[in-house]
Amino acid sequence: MSSRLFYGSCNVENTLSSAVQGKMGKKKEERQPLLVSSNEPLNDTYDRSVIPRPDLRHSPDNVVVHLAGGPMEGGSTPDAGQGHPPGKPPKPDFDPVLNRNLEHPTSNLDTMIHLLKGNIGSGILAMPDAFSNAGLVVGTIGTLVMGLICTHCMHILVKCAHELCRRTQVPALGFSEVVEAAFATGPSRTRHVSHIAKILVNIFLCITQLGFCCVYFVFVAANIRDVVAHFWVDLDLQVYLGLLLVPMIVLNWVKNLKYLAPVSMFASILTITGLGITFFYMLQGLPRTSSVHAFAPWHKLPLFFGTAIYAFEGIGVVLPLENNMETPQDFSGLTGVLNTGMVIVAALYTSVGFFGYLKYGDKVAGSITLNLPSGDLLAQSVRVMMGLAIFLSYGLQFYVPFNIVWPLIKNQLHTEKAQLYGEYAVRTAIVIFTFILAALIPDLGAVISLVGAVSSSALALIFPPLIEIITFWKVGLGRYNWVLWKDLAIVMFGLLGFGFGSYASIENILNGGKS
Repeated sequence: MSSRLFYGSCNVENTLSSAVQGKMGKKKEERQPLLVSSNEPLNDTYDRSVIPRPDLRHSPDNVVVHLAGGPMEGGSTPDAGQGHPPGKPPKPDFDPVLNRNLEHPTSNLDTMIHLLKGNIGSGILAMPDAFSNAGLVVGTIGTLVMGLICTHCMHILVKCAHELCRRTQVPALGFSEVVEAAFATGPSRTRHVSHIAKILVNIFLCITQLGFCCVYFVFVAANIRDVVAHFWVDLDLQVYLGLLLVPMIVLNWVKNLKYLAPVSMFASILTITGLGITFFYMLQGLPRTSSVHAFAPWHKLPLFFGTAIYAFEGIGVVLPLENNMETPQDFSGLTGVLNTGMVIVAALYTSVGFFGYLKYGDKVAGSITLNLPSGDLLAQSVRVMMGLAIFLSYGLQFYVPFNIVWPLIKNQLHTEKAQLYGEYAVRTAIVIFTFILAALIPDLGAVISLVGAVSSSALALIFPPLIEIITFWKVGLGRYNWVLWKDLAIVMFGLLGFGFGSYASIENILNGGKS
């Protein structure tokens, strides 16, 4: 359940020393370029031993660097405008892939596993609720179309990242650095707002991850409450939220994510097991499709959009995974790792949504686990497994907002002791903040839809096409270019989902989930 974070970034922000750049420069004639006009295959004989970088599979402590768009302690991030020496034009044959020095690069299978894990989170359990807001037909078609658009936007991000790496002469860029580099190297009118664009992306990343943390709080509390109510006594949801607060705080006092790596693996095993048992219950005694709505009322569609885009919001993990591949040329392409993984993800989301809604109809809950028969011990074990898995995954989601907020506060603390206590205070404050939001909005489905509509739509649907327009504006995006109109259509779709989805989700929250 580490969701969109895992084992991602692996310090690609470390800049090359001048000595290393010289050594790499001598070998450039021997290497084939990546993602340029030539269709020749990548030469995989380049030297990866110059600057070792942490292994994607064994360095979860580096997970948030690329996602948050800023350096972690001890690391540095290349400035989009300072990738090559001042006063010298960038080298046109610079290939970012050949300048990535991986000590332990990941295989295609490793990348596929991480991609699946990064996209399959708590959102998959909310897909039946999403289908209830769209209907069986619209939900099925809409989920597949949403997956297609989100996958295309991931391809856009990877393509633009390679182009901008060549322009700025850096081996790799994170999400927010890609946005900053696109604005900084694009049309003159966009250059003065490049840093603002980077800040905006970081804000949306922070909102997204804080939203995930709120969902995790509510999800764990709701499942624990259901189990305890069956065997002992039924207490208010806020009681369980309060009981979770101290364990959540202690869990997030862990500074090094390496210690959470075994925990994350255990959570993944629980998730797979729980999902399998959930399918076992969903597929038993399915009614006819005529028993549920094929088309839901139009005013509910924005709620479907918010929940679906929340589930598909794995775009933050794309660049970290591609940056750490041994053969990054296998990431894109019709049968590449990205397309293969996202087909599996879309199939899982669609099947869970379809069969979950068909099984439970309009009585489906914000998480399908809450619909499993309460009198069955196996069903109760699913709630325990999924609740524990989500609880253990909170720490990974927490690290993104923490690594965005903490550097800003750390710069104001000038002694080592102040920084030590300040870090614990910030960690505690962020957990308490998500706890308060979860207590104020305990409706799981409404929270998921709101987070998806507000921030996930911006990161997954609005920024990638904008980046493509700005990046390639000078080299072929004219008034009658179909790429321009395609990107504008995706942006408009994202903006409509952002606006109507946010409005419908807020209205649903204010009406107590009765809209």
